[in-house]
Amino acid sequence: MAQRSGSADLPLHGGRVPEWLASRMAQLGRVICEAIVLQYGRQELLRRLSHPFWFQSFGAVMGMDWHSSGITTSVLGALKRGLQPVQDELGLYVCGGRGRHSRQTPNELFALGDRLGAPADDWVRSSRLIAKVDSAAVQDGFELYLHGFIAGADGQYCVVQQGMSAEQRTARRYHWLSEGLTSFVDAPHAAIDGPNQGEIVNLADRRAARARSAQLELLQLGADTVLREVRVLARGNALQLFEHAPLPHLQMPSHHEVLASDVLQRRLHATLAAAADSGVSDFADLLLVPGVGARTVLSLALVSEVVHGAPFRFADPARFSLAHGGKDGHPYAVPLAVYDETLRVLKDAVARAKLGQADRLSAIERLDQQARRLDGTSGPGFDAFVQDQRAQMHAWEPRSVGGATYSRPSRKPKAKPQSSSSQLRLPGLRRKRAAP
Repeated sequence: MAQRSGSADLPLHGGRVPEWLASRMAQLGRVICEAIVLQYGRQELLRRLSHPFWFQSFGAVMGMDWHSSGITTSVLGALKRGLQPVQDELGLYVCGGRGRHSRQTPNELFALGDRLGAPADDWVRSSRLIAKVDSAAVQDGFELYLHGFIAGADGQYCVVQQGMSAEQRTARRYHWLSEGLTSFVDAPHAAIDGPNQGEIVNLADRRAARARSAQLELLQLGADTVLREVRVLARGNALQLFEHAPLPHLQMPSHHEVLASDVLQRRLHATLAAAADSGVSDFADLLLVPGVGARTVLSLALVSEVVHGAPFRFADPARFSLAHGGKDGHPYAVPLAVYDETLRVLKDAVARAKLGQADRLSAIERLDQQARRLDGTSGPGFDAFVQDQRAQMHAWEPRSVGGATYSRPSRKPKAKPQSSSSQLRLPGLRRKRAAP
């Protein structure tokens, strides 16, 4: 039985993702999904997509605004666009979307079922029931406007949908996973994301079984009996039907800036140390990819964690925005040269792995392993790191929707241009000795 795993506050943001970023998000989303399926299988990718913390980190590492509700729309859009060329190979199909696209989900699923000989009737029924549960059975003040259905060729699926509260300027994201699902009205959610706005009427919770059966009994007794029971409850204390257990809560703030308080410093230091230790010297030689610089290795280390990391490591999605910045210029503009180099390395590694040559994909995985071993390493303060990145940004083709620019230093630096042997500039980084 799927269980609710947490919640999060998501500020409601408008606007569109520019094409220069949307096309890159589609490519990076595709290659990350391919890497996960290659190493862990299709079902594991569906599990990841049903995890709200991982989903937010996934969007942040792709250069989307790290904290906003727009991550939901942009990630699903990137996957629908990016996976299309390889959907038959992976056995994964993204249907639905935002607004009018969400209403096309049944038609898309029927067409997909006809083409694959898959259980389209079951998919469509599931899609409609899930939408009804989150819009009617869970009365939390959010109106659904997005419905994404990720179907597997074996009949398994994941659903991500989102509702908004215009009054509160917030959004709530709901995650569903078919694995282990036996009932649509007894604790079916894999997770619910959104702001805590007090008591919620959730008749899909297993603890509401008594309430559901009582409602059916009252309906059978007629309207007069229902009104009489309501008067009795109004005079006394209403029966407490729900005993809410605390769940993990991801608080996504309204501020656009990425602050030091939004990032777990020790994990950031571990990633920086892993990139500085193993990335610059042996990583390029191991991958045999010329021109891979230190900054690209840092991005690869964060992408590697998205591919291989355990769920508990995604408690601070803001950290993953350090890989490729954000379209709104926070923590800095998107460094297109770094983004494209990261894409090139990942595409090459996945392509070789498909041919049975997994050495390069394994090398990327070792960046994540090294970061875990170095967890606890001390290093530069977050603000110092961001300022240092901005100081170097002019060399990496920065771009943002707000037109953030970074001027070149007034004096030409003495150091040679970054290359595969250059050192990652991290002031104050002190590494602890890795365990043998």
